[in-house]
Amino acid sequence: MNTPAYQDLASRQQRLHRLGHLQSIAQWDQAANMPAKGNEARSLALAEMDGLLHELATDPALPGLLEAAATEPLDDTQRANLREIRRAWRAANALPKALVEAKSLANNRCEHAWRQQRQANDWAGFAPNLREVLKIARQEAECLSQSNGLSRYDALLDQYEPGMRGADVERAFAPLRQWLPGLIQDVMARQARETVIRPVGPFPTAAQKALGLEAMRLMGFDFAAGRLDESTHPFCGGVPEDVRMTTRYREDDFLPALMGVIHETGHGRYEQGLPRELLGQPIARARSMGIHESQSLSFEMQLGSHPAFARLLSPLLAQHFGHQPAFAPDNLHKLLTRVQPGFIRVDADEVTYPAHILLRFDIERALIEGEAEVEDIPALWDARMAELLGLDTRGNFRDGPMQDVHWPAGLFGYFPCYTLGAMYAAQWFATMRAQQPQLDARIAAGELCGVFDWLATHVWQAASRYETPELVQRASGEPLNPAHFEAHLRSRYLGG
Repeated sequence: MNTPAYQDLASRQQRLHRLGHLQSIAQWDQAANMPAKGNEARSLALAEMDGLLHELATDPALPGLLEAAATEPLDDTQRANLREIRRAWRAANALPKALVEAKSLANNRCEHAWRQQRQANDWAGFAPNLREVLKIARQEAECLSQSNGLSRYDALLDQYEPGMRGADVERAFAPLRQWLPGLIQDVMARQARETVIRPVGPFPTAAQKALGLEAMRLMGFDFAAGRLDESTHPFCGGVPEDVRMTTRYREDDFLPALMGVIHETGHGRYEQGLPRELLGQPIARARSMGIHESQSLSFEMQLGSHPAFARLLSPLLAQHFGHQPAFAPDNLHKLLTRVQPGFIRVDADEVTYPAHILLRFDIERALIEGEAEVEDIPALWDARMAELLGLDTRGNFRDGPMQDVHWPAGLFGYFPCYTLGAMYAAQWFATMRAQQPQLDARIAAGELCGVFDWLATHVWQAASRYETPELVQRASGEPLNPAHFEAHLRSRYLGG
């Protein structure tokens, strides 16, 4: 078929992908390897790259090519790709190049300083940097809002969860706000009657690293197309051809690093499982961050905290740390599913975790809409942590509003995706169990392919071919249904 305009657009997307590849590796290196004195130069280089990518994404030739391609005889795959190209073009054109470069520079400077300021509990030093990041994020939100007609917060949310609005998130979260506090109390009361053997450390970092690599192999990670390193905040970056995962270690407790690795492996396998024949095109990208988080939480929570999975982990723990009673499968499962309100989101159990997201969603929406300022964050944080989890965080900025990389990096609108991802993950597994009645028995036997093959078929290979509501409907036979998440938590933690 004769599709010259579409082919031109596709060629341009390949170039953006390759330059983005270099940018992503530079960002990974900045977080995992770069010496501190390199940050200013790296920040300037990344800002330069952001400016170049923006120039390419807003080339004046693109409107004519998009219009011409729409009239060409495209197949369904090309039509879906054209839809995604157009969506990215609209978002890029809403932002002036100077703002894109200023955002990159402010975010990189703030994030780099945050790494030391967080350790020092230095809110006074952090706040001015965050104030600049927030100012630019509001400008970005206003530009996007004027382009697409959304509210400022919705315009940022749409970048991570295309098509979803704050009102949609609120509808999904409203039942959660009602039943979560009572569930937390019920589970804690039940678990208080259980006997749990605590592991005896220390757990050397080298042994934890080796354990993490074993867990990644167990979960099918392709080490020829990725690697594991360390950073201040765990993340998964890179590109499908070269996935870069990180975690962080503490020698008094091995579970945060291990479950962090399993979480990031879910992200990594999603990236590695995207359709290789279409890589470089928007249609081959992950659908949304909510769908991305559904993969990490399918691995970490649905599978990683499954009672049968503890039987697979138990011999690995004994191999790397030596035998001890705490590593017995039944006890290990209790350790993996202990519910206890804590300060740190990334270390939270799956029952209290949504409370951390409700807090951040409420605060960041108020910040972007101009209803709160950086100076208000500590008081808002303290009040919501006391209300949702009964914890006193006054004066503890390190384990409070400074704990996450998202706001220093300018990622406003991202946080809801975590709990949306937990809801999607519960829906995926409810569907798998309906279609594969022997799923849990197969997991107990160490046969994880039923999970991975289902995810590959319905999520990984679908990539961005369908918009999110259609992907969810096709995969599970219904729209997003938060009731599956509640049912999952009640079944796992209360036995019904």
